[in-house]
Amino acid sequence: MSEYKSILITGGAGFVGSSLGIALKKDLEGTRVVALDNLRRRGSELNLDRLRSYGVEFQHGDIRNKEDLKDIPSFDLILDCSAEASVHAGYNSDPSYVLNTNLVGTINCLQAARRHDADIIFLSTSRVYPIARLQSLPLETIKKRFSISYSSSGTGWSYNGISTNFPLDGFRSLYGTTKLASELLLLEYAELYGLRVIINRCGVLSGPWQMGRIDQGFVSLWAAMHKFGGQLKYMGFGGNGYQVRDVLHVSDLYALLRKQMSMFETTQNSTFNVGGGHENSISLAELSDLCKKTTNNSIKILSDPHTTKADIPYYVTDNAVLHKIFDWKPKKNVNIILDDIMDWLTEYENSLQPIFLQNPF
Repeated sequence: MSEYKSILITGGAGFVGSSLGIALKKDLEGTRVVALDNLRRRGSELNLDRLRSYGVEFQHGDIRNKEDLKDIPSFDLILDCSAEASVHAGYNSDPSYVLNTNLVGTINCLQAARRHDADIIFLSTSRVYPIARLQSLPLETIKKRFSISYSSSGTGWSYNGISTNFPLDGFRSLYGTTKLASELLLLEYAELYGLRVIINRCGVLSGPWQMGRIDQGFVSLWAAMHKFGGQLKYMGFGGNGYQVRDVLHVSDLYALLRKQMSMFETTQNSTFNVGGGHENSISLAELSDLCKKTTNNSIKILSDPHTTKADIPYYVTDNAVLHKIFDWKPKKNVNIILDDIMDWLTEYENSLQPIFLQNPF
């Protein structure tokens, strides 16, 4: 494994960034880990004590401001976890924040990596794939979910999920566009300046310390609403909750990143799809049943059949390439993920209940 002496995590007080930072600090004795975050998202402040307790240094800053990155001591790896991660960003609202964070912020991170000759692992998103193409997949309804037939396949898609060969032509939201543009910039910097980069197009990530909302972090949101008695709604595609996503526990993502860190020399400048895979896919309706069973609480779930421009009915990751190259596959299934989240909600109920019971819509 590369002997990294100092690691910078952007978005380091968020759910993914803080989880990875703590795990790295536990495993890499003597490695400095710095978490940079602007604390814009409510709930991220709860991670500060956790970070400090494990020896992760916190730096308040914003990747939109290049001066904030200049204040960071020398580092040899950036884990770029920062983003405005809502696919609805810019719809009926000012797009400035998503553009500046996801695009200008990437440029600033690349410039910082150049100064320090640092490696970059960039967390991109499955939403780089065009909305219309995902909406046109030949889905069938089986019980309480949409599904692709085992015998169906096309360019970049099959029963096993979506691969990086899936076509990229078409519209994908400002969120997806800024992440795809960032991917292109990363590869250009790698070619022009000799930087080493790895791009991971992540599906749904989940686990404890995720402050879920309707547009991101749906598993923790569903769990919290069932536990605390909040309001939920099936939105789009008939309002039945049949839309499907695969879910990856953040600890499984960490296991993959450790393998990627050790194999940078042979896998640099590559792009991977990363997710829970078909075995860890679930629909909202199925998740509701699972939450009801876990909590013994049944809540009324509203229904809105209207499908917005940003919505997609189905996304499952094809992890075959990851398994072949890194000998990696997820270890925590949806049941374990939900149990971990429920344990966290119970332990920190007094702090978390008011955050989750904000209007998630």
